[in-house]
Amino acid sequence: MKKGILLVNLGSPESPTKEDVKPYLDEFLMDKRVIDLPYLLRAFVVKGIILNTRPQKSAEAYQKIWWPEGSPLIVISKKLTELVQEQIDIPVELAMRYGKPSIESGIQKLQDKGVSNILMIPLYPQFAMATTETIDVLANDIVKKKFPSIQLESLPAFYNKKQYIDVLAQSIQNHLEGKHYDHILFSYHGVPERHIRKSDVTKGHCKIDKSCCSTASKAHEFCYRHQCLETTNSVAQQLGLDPSKYSNSFQSKLGPDKWLQPATDNTINTLAENGIKNLMVVTPAFVADCIETLEEIAIEGKEEFFKRGGETFEAIPCLNDDPKWADALVTWINEWKNS
Repeated sequence: MKKGILLVNLGSPESPTKEDVKPYLDEFLMDKRVIDLPYLLRAFVVKGIILNTRPQKSAEAYQKIWWPEGSPLIVISKKLTELVQEQIDIPVELAMRYGKPSIESGIQKLQDKGVSNILMIPLYPQFAMATTETIDVLANDIVKKKFPSIQLESLPAFYNKKQYIDVLAQSIQNHLEGKHYDHILFSYHGVPERHIRKSDVTKGHCKIDKSCCSTASKAHEFCYRHQCLETTNSVAQQLGLDPSKYSNSFQSKLGPDKWLQPATDNTINTLAENGIKNLMVVTPAFVADCIETLEEIAIEGKEEFFKRGGETFEAIPCLNDDPKWADALVTWINEWKNS
């Protein structure tokens, strides 16, 4: 049984134009695990409201961060795939949950190379309905319908794997060396609070209060909030960070629902207003820089911080195509391959 690897990330429009951003947003936001409303209501909100207003604004944001080679997320993900492939002797393909290259095309390429056993690696450290789960569900559905001879396995969330924490902590340390900072903000992508409760396998543990994420529970296996906080705790412990000099927040809120708190934009503003002059922001929910890190944090967040009296602001890059990050993936792949 020949084995192969499918790396999967979020995806990107094909170009930073309104014409390409609109169908991308349509596919993304109509995913019932992203906006988990009944279909007709979801269609009304997305197709009737969001797609009539947001594509132009999003296109302008993409234009600010687009590279000559293309979408930063796609370019970085391809480089990472190449680094991984150089170190292993089984096929590696790249796919995106939304847009191109599709998950179906990635599976097809692996099958064409004789692969019948695939390890899929969703490139998200923490589990969430709108990231890991939607990839797993779609991929399994595609395999069931179109590739019945393929055996598909998925790597679980790796937020607590030693190799990931080691490379994340080292990456942060590299950017802190020789620089003065007053505070480090760990900004994670936000999700609606109801997503946390829906993912609670105990159906009662996740209260989303001060104690539930630090109280042992089976719910933590699929609790995005717990996994984010644990990521920060592990990195802070490894780097010996002063608890008074770092905090967590959640970005990219969409719509009127109650999302995880505190919000990154409000937190950045408050830190500046409270006298923080030198701010570092790290985004550990992402392994590749994208619009949420390059535009929302590195451009918009920086501008707002400076408006309120901040003096230095650094958005620490994601792991991207760091060779040590590729090494971590290779370690997990080899463990699976040899099991």
